[in-house]
Amino acid sequence: MLKTALRNILAHKARLTMTILAVCLGVAFVSGTLVFADSTTAAHRAAASKTFADVAVTVTGKTPPPGAPPERQAGVLDDALVRELADVTGVATVRPSADGSAVLNAADGTPLRAGRAWSNPAAGYMPGPDGKDSHYPLAEGRAPADSGEIAVDRGTADAGRLRIGDTVTLATDGPVMTKRLVGIVTTDDTRVTAGGTLTLFDKATAQQLFATPGHYTSLDLTATPGTTPAELARRVTAVLPADRAKATTSAALAAQQAILVDTLTRGYEKVPTVFAGVSLFIGSFLIVNTFTMLVARRTREIALLRAIGASRRQVSRSVLLEAALVGAVASAAGFLLGLGIAQALPGLLSTGGTTLPHGPLVIGPGSVAASLGVGVGVTVLAAWLPSRRAAKVAPVEAMRTADRPPTTGRWRVRGLTGLALLTLGAVRLISLTRAKGASEENLQNAMISCALLVAAMIVLAPLLAVPVIRLTGRLTGRLGITGHLARENALRDPRRTAATAATLLISTALVAGLAVIGHSTGQALDRQAAAGLGADYVISTRSAMTGMSPDAVQRVAGTPGVRTASAVTDSTLFTAGAVRQISGVDPDTVNAVMKLHFTSGSADNLGPGRIAVSSTIARESGVTTGGLLNAGLGQSRQFEEYTVVGVYQDSPVARDALGTRTEVASHSLLPGSIQRLLVNTDNGEASKTFEERLRAAVGNNPLLKVQDREQIVREAADTIGDLLDVMYGMLAIGTVIGALGIVNTLAMSVAERTREIGALRALGMDRTAVRRMIRLEAVTVAAFGTLLGLAGGLFGAWAVGSLANSAIEQYSLAIPWGTLLLICLLSLATAALAATVPARRAAALSPLEAATEA
Repeated sequence: MLKTALRNILAHKARLTMTILAVCLGVAFVSGTLVFADSTTAAHRAAASKTFADVAVTVTGKTPPPGAPPERQAGVLDDALVRELADVTGVATVRPSADGSAVLNAADGTPLRAGRAWSNPAAGYMPGPDGKDSHYPLAEGRAPADSGEIAVDRGTADAGRLRIGDTVTLATDGPVMTKRLVGIVTTDDTRVTAGGTLTLFDKATAQQLFATPGHYTSLDLTATPGTTPAELARRVTAVLPADRAKATTSAALAAQQAILVDTLTRGYEKVPTVFAGVSLFIGSFLIVNTFTMLVARRTREIALLRAIGASRRQVSRSVLLEAALVGAVASAAGFLLGLGIAQALPGLLSTGGTTLPHGPLVIGPGSVAASLGVGVGVTVLAAWLPSRRAAKVAPVEAMRTADRPPTTGRWRVRGLTGLALLTLGAVRLISLTRAKGASEENLQNAMISCALLVAAMIVLAPLLAVPVIRLTGRLTGRLGITGHLARENALRDPRRTAATAATLLISTALVAGLAVIGHSTGQALDRQAAAGLGADYVISTRSAMTGMSPDAVQRVAGTPGVRTASAVTDSTLFTAGAVRQISGVDPDTVNAVMKLHFTSGSADNLGPGRIAVSSTIARESGVTTGGLLNAGLGQSRQFEEYTVVGVYQDSPVARDALGTRTEVASHSLLPGSIQRLLVNTDNGEASKTFEERLRAAVGNNPLLKVQDREQIVREAADTIGDLLDVMYGMLAIGTVIGALGIVNTLAMSVAERTREIGALRALGMDRTAVRRMIRLEAVTVAAFGTLLGLAGGLFGAWAVGSLANSAIEQYSLAIPWGTLLLICLLSLATAALAATVPARRAAALSPLEAATEA
């Protein structure tokens, strides 16, 4: 039977090529993702290890408890401790550090790579006896020597177009500063090489900014030859005050930093993984279709094998062995292709200021085994049903000259099974429309229900093929005899037509559903982002741990063209079982900058002990206007009773509750801080010129964002960018695999209808008409799959969208007609293009050759 399997593969290698390509595509994404993940992790660890290559132990201070005396707040890492540690046996050198974070402006005044604090490290340049800092080798210029100078790394200088001698605007955690750039350094810090910035100050300035004068944030120790980091850490720990400092080996620090960067960039693996799953899932239907058609064509051959003594198990194993060999070849080719994908992914994903580390490809045994296992496993699993069908072929089938159509009983079983799956999936999806919240359980139920719906459509597809194709065939029938023949050819074998259309059905359903959900969510976020905003501009901090100074607020209020400048302090509101946000506002100006819809009460009565709450808090806490809410403000978390003076519809501008700014600021983590400034202009319009005025009023502080309404909406819309990327990727994969399926089916169909096509040629049909007939047949099959996919995708999007409706109050179903039309046109165009080769082969047949075909 092994020889039989090998002979069948060689005899049908052209027809199995499409199957190999489909499996190859899926395995390529699997292997590429796995190798990319291993290589990126190894590169992160190598870079982190290089950063701490000369460090054996690092000493850091412990956070003092609340209420500690001033001398305890200052820390213990000072020059005296540096001298004491230098005398410890095994210590070669001690390098102090004063580290923090700083955000810079580029040469054009825009914030440079402003992100999390970890991605914008800042430190003091600590020269050794030779006047150089080994951590930061100078590439150009000199080291900063006083409080008015800084140095940056090469990547930061290039990204911001900064040159030696430029005046740079920056901020650490408060007011804006201006410094002169005097040096450019190189660094292996993975936080910087992963897309961050590096700012270096002189020693005294760094201590003042990130520690206290005369103190440091950490001490890096190198070991003498023969002293291990673990041994040195024990000796240093014995010297340190246990309650004020601790020692950590460099290996542990490197591992922590590598894990941090790796975790923050791990999301890049999700998209290739999704593509791999989709391509293998859709490709499995192409495999099923291919082997089903091969088994059907070899019915007489299989019957002869049965007649000469082959058992059913041997026949089934022969088909599965054939599938395993095909899967092995496809997996090997896919793995090699995946290496190219893994090599290209770091460059493709290093966008938006985030750079992934480069390094050699790491090809581990796990990646190889997983790729081959997935490819072979999916192929064998997909060929299981055709193998069972082959095993059921009786020896008497060798004497038949035509295929037997499925019995009425089989159609009845198929119909009942499909209706049961359809009913179960539809009922589950409809029940989700009454679900509360997008919980993990509800999302799992939605996925299971959608899977049931897709399975039902696949099972029912052969039954639906006849009425749907007869309906759509009216359009092709108007094109003459070629259109009529194309329709009848598609109806000749509904099972084959349905199997061919399955790939387009699944990909269209997935893409259409995501397109509708993405479009609806995007519009909801657009509406919600500016809901309740009455101001023309919002000036906000990039981090909750920073705030604007009252002087900046006064400067904005005094800017020509500003009618109202209302400061807002954001803090935390603790209620029974929930943590919410409260905005402290000025009762006199809140109605001018916030357009809130109050269902009861108003913001006019805000005052000490009096707050307004959103409808969500009112519903969850069971309070109404005039009632009492037991809650805690800010860091104190001391619960008090607050009088509710109004209930308003949920608004991202007002957060979950409103109070007076005086009261909220007094409980804030940063007392008296201001997180947002809502600005109204005299003419009510936004312009680039006015935005520049506001930026100038706040000193071009890179820690602050100045946005008009349109920019706020655009920022909210960017949150669904990943969803759109996945949607278009799945559309491309589904289209490619669908095209392979159409090519495969039509090629086999043309081979089966050789004599028929020859007869048509003998009756006067020219080559052009033959090609048109094959293309129209492909378009008919594609239209069938696309229509079923659209119907399933729209229904699923409607049902699943209810979960988003509970999470996003502004959500409502919005159908992207343009996108859906594009999906339909792309499917039909792909089908017509995929039919090119089979159509040419059919047109090339001569009547004489067809008549002599066995």
